[in-house]
This record gives sequence, structure tokens and C-alpha cells, in this order.
Amino acid sequence: MNYLLILCNIILLVGGQTLWKIGIGKQHLDSLKAVILVMFSPWVIAGLVLYVIATVIWIYLLSKMSLSLLYPMQSLAYVAAILVSIFIFKEHVSAWRWAGVAVILAGVSLVVK
Repeated sequence: MNYLLILCNIILLVGGQTLWKIGIGKQHLDSLKAVILVMFSPWVIAGLVLYVIATVIWIYLLSKMSLSLLYPMQSLAYVAAILVSIFIFKEHVSAWRWAGVAVILAGVSLVVK
């Protein structure tokens, strides 16, 4: 059950970041007024809600599992974000970034053993 909650936490974190990226779009945040307007975008607010839910799950997990296991596992959010960047934002991911993903996956596999 805890591992399922870790997965939910990761999905919520990456989902929140994705909603923020969508909410910001291609806006130029060159003034305080522009920043404030973006902060009240429905996309940004939805991303904040996901972050609050993720934080509640994280606090629960911290009460049940060791930080030395949880925190490295949460680094899988970086891997998920790469996939979101490819499939949703159509970004190019270089070979070096894929190498970084491989290192993260190798590290997580060592930590969970």
C-alpha cells in the first residue's frame, strides 16, 4: 500500500508541475502584475491543489517509512517529468538526459533492495 502511495505522490507532483507549465504557457512574467495574474490561473490553482494532496500523502508516508528510502524513490518524479515533457510538451530529450534517467533508475533500484 505504501508503494502505491509513493506512486500517487509522484504522479501528483508531476501533474502539478505539468499544470503549472500549461498555466504559465508562453506568458512573459516581466512584471508583478503578470505574475499575480498567472498565479490565479485555473491551471496554476489546480496544480497547487495537486501539490497539497501530494504533501498530505508525503507526510503520511514519512510517518510510516524511512526518509532514506522515500526520498530516493521520489526521484522517480524526474523520470516521469521527462516522459511528460516528451508526450505532452513535445520536447526533445538529449542522450545525456536519458543517461541521467538511467542513473536515477539505477540508484532507485539500489535503494529499494
